[in-house]
Amino acid sequence: MSDNQSWNSSGSEEDFEPELGHPVGIAEFSGVLSKWTNYIHGWQDRWVVLKNNTLSYYKSQDEREYGCRGSLCLSKAVITAHEFDECRLDISVNDSVWYLRAQDPEHRHQWIDSIELHRKIREGSREKGGVQGSVLVPPPLAESGYGSESSLRRHGSMLSLTSATSGYSATSTSSFKKGHSLREKLAEMETFRDILCRQVDTLQKYFDGCADAVSKDELQRDKIVEGDEDDFPNTRTDGEFLHNNNGSKEKLFQSLSPKGINGIDFKGEAITFKATTAGILATLSHCIDLMVKREDSWQKRLDKVHNEMEKRRRIEESYKSALNELKKKSHFGGPDYEEGPNSLINEDEFFDAVEAALDRQDKIEEQTQCEKTRIQRSSPVPSGDMYSSAGTHRFSDKVEEMVQNHMTYSLQDVGGDANWQLVVEEGEMKVYRREVEENGIVLDPLKATHSVKGVTGHEVCHYFWDTDYRNDWETTIENFNVVETLSDNAVIVYQTHKRVWPASQRDVLYLSAMRKILANNENDPDTWLVCNFSVDHDNAQPTNRCVRAKINIAMICQTLVSPPEGDKEISRDNILCKITYVANVNPGGWAPASVLRAVAKREYPKFLKRFTSYVQEKTAGKPILF
Repeated sequence: MSDNQSWNSSGSEEDFEPELGHPVGIAEFSGVLSKWTNYIHGWQDRWVVLKNNTLSYYKSQDEREYGCRGSLCLSKAVITAHEFDECRLDISVNDSVWYLRAQDPEHRHQWIDSIELHRKIREGSREKGGVQGSVLVPPPLAESGYGSESSLRRHGSMLSLTSATSGYSATSTSSFKKGHSLREKLAEMETFRDILCRQVDTLQKYFDGCADAVSKDELQRDKIVEGDEDDFPNTRTDGEFLHNNNGSKEKLFQSLSPKGINGIDFKGEAITFKATTAGILATLSHCIDLMVKREDSWQKRLDKVHNEMEKRRRIEESYKSALNELKKKSHFGGPDYEEGPNSLINEDEFFDAVEAALDRQDKIEEQTQCEKTRIQRSSPVPSGDMYSSAGTHRFSDKVEEMVQNHMTYSLQDVGGDANWQLVVEEGEMKVYRREVEENGIVLDPLKATHSVKGVTGHEVCHYFWDTDYRNDWETTIENFNVVETLSDNAVIVYQTHKRVWPASQRDVLYLSAMRKILANNENDPDTWLVCNFSVDHDNAQPTNRCVRAKINIAMICQTLVSPPEGDKEISRDNILCKITYVANVNPGGWAPASVLRAVAKREYPKFLKRFTSYVQEKTAGKPILF
């Protein structure tokens, strides 16, 4: 048993009288479980208590005295161990569902076993405390053979008919009247059956008596033939005569009395048997006639029952369908609909949910954007010379390598490369994409080109790199902080992005460096560049709360100046900044490929337009920063 879980048996609260049907000494089970709160806060640790067949949870163990935050009665609860997550169990009662996670599979098994133990003990105590007198005694079994008279009378059909019809409603009185003659005939059949059974018993006794008499006579004749006929009298003791020596016939048996053997009136019984059989046949014919006449009525009733059953089935199906939809909507924010390989949400629903969340964020940003642009920040702008080298920090060689790669490959024209696809074109801005997937994860490189009037490459890169202005133009960041300052032009930044449900929340840890690349030819413009690429740092380790994304991004800018007219000074009307923005992002996780590509196609152009407009607003009326 872990430190976070414990058994606690309290005799004062739990020891009840057994005869009252209550449990005796059911131990309390408590501990820390992670509970799914909502898609914003995700999993949160809660103190969970199992007691008296009730599961309750508190924010923490110390806050038990303030009362529980929720509870579930486990009598009708459905406990489900998750199919893929070995630490998770779901507990549902009607439309209320608790999603819980233990710290490991062993603790999950302990919780499930404890819950089942509480439920079994509670059910057992309820059975002991139930009504003792309601015992149903089955009717005695029918005896073999024809059965005795007493048993036949004990199981008369009138009792069965009466009990069967007693279940009808009061509106079926007319049905009783219509079926009266049929029940009467069935009662007659029952009477005839009793009579017939008694007659069969009587005839059986008669036949047995005859068989005994014949056997005795054959035995006597066998004795006469074996002995000396002169030594035996000509008459039997019972008065029966045998053949005499002259061959004349005498009576073998004495004349039977009118009652026959054992006093049975065989002739009378035969007549009664014939009459009973005729009565049975007549009654059967009458019953058949009645049933034929009522067949139409019964068929109508049967059709009505079938129709009612079909209506009931359709209503039940509609109810179940509506209930499933309701559960789906009510639990749509649950963990089963999060981004992942086993998510219950399909791609269309995933995209719709992401798009709706992004639309809401855009509306919020539109309301706050005006306030952000009015905020005046005075951030000193270092001289351009400090950006000419990578510095002497531990990542300087890596920065230099990344800068040279971007200068070599990122500035190449995409026109002759068939792998690049133009996905967005809006005025001077063009966005290209090359589709790449690895292990089902979208790794599409993106490349955008844009031309912005009135700003320089130095100004664009300054506002893109300086973290003092990050929140003014970046709308997707929830929070960020500078983990380490490597030099005046290089920092390590950790930032978390806003959650867009059902996608998992992302974070990123990257090195951001700003460089100035001098032109080899005096007629060519200098190049300003900001490169952001993922690194590792001990002070910002990955957590379970976010999916760590990997990035390699560059903002490359060149300033073109058109000569002013006459002796006029260069103004912002004479400058144009050519921007090349490249992004290689590994989002991690399991978001659908179609959704990632659709979101990238939507968000990258919006980001470029928003950021460049911000730079134009911030630099308007200020001295030009070359």
